[in-house]
Amino acid sequence: MQDIQLLLEQYGGWLVFANVLIEQAGLPVPAYPMIIAAGALGGASGWLVPLLAATAACILADSLWYCAGRRYGSRLLGVVCKLSLSQDSCIRQTQRLYLRIGVRALLVCKFLPGAGALSTVMAGLTGTPYRRFFLYDLAGALIWVGSALLLGGLFHSVVNDVLEILGTYGAMGLGVLAAVLALYIAARYLRRRILLRSLRVIPRLSVDELMQWRQDGRDALVFDVRPEAMRDAARIPGAVPVDLKQPLPPLDPGALDSDIVVYCACPNEVSAALLASRLRAAGYRKTWALRGGYEAWAERKPQA
Repeated sequence: MQDIQLLLEQYGGWLVFANVLIEQAGLPVPAYPMIIAAGALGGASGWLVPLLAATAACILADSLWYCAGRRYGSRLLGVVCKLSLSQDSCIRQTQRLYLRIGVRALLVCKFLPGAGALSTVMAGLTGTPYRRFFLYDLAGALIWVGSALLLGGLFHSVVNDVLEILGTYGAMGLGVLAAVLALYIAARYLRRRILLRSLRVIPRLSVDELMQWRQDGRDALVFDVRPEAMRDAARIPGAVPVDLKQPLPPLDPGALDSDIVVYCACPNEVSAALLASRLRAAGYRKTWALRGGYEAWAERKPQA
């Protein structure tokens, strides 16, 4: 216990800064427990250093994501989600949250796993002025860090007991924590693999094939399941926005024999494949998910 406390006393600010910076960079390395421990060991009088360190790390990482979002746009969302444990759904959920409440999402996004980096990218992507972004991001960071320090202070005896156990059992205690974290990551990975395998049966249609269909006069119904499609966002011409959480869109009885193409903006076309799976189960057998989603269409369109 004394070794852990001495470590936090000597390098607490740097440890908190590094841990928060790594987490806000998008890696699945939780920083909240470290801040709670700092709050428990430091007491109210010792909260200033971890508060400033963690907040500075948040602002630094978030500002970089914001600038990258403004420069690289929606292409960056897929990159960020590849670092997430829920990469196939994190884009859809974060976009829905940000588009619903705007920059105010920065006040709570750090409490949602995987949403911190995505929300700051969305702020840059949607053209939120940096001053407005900075103020909300600063407030969100202070709320997030302050809540962890407060929890550490309120439950300092429990935290101290946990640290005492870790100090007593040393490597064994750390090994147990590492094993729990590894088991959690493995369970999320396995769940994702099962989902991908179940959706592998949905056929994919390439952008070139869809363009060729249109040139040949072969009409197809096109559904856009991106969250931003519910607003007046750019989309494939003729595409109909569909909310994945709502019932299937009403279709003409003759559509049972029509070609239907669904696209999204998430890795592995998961959202599109989910809707395509529902449509196929409802009898619309000629349904495809667009390979690469809207980004593939946007990249290919200038060459058409």
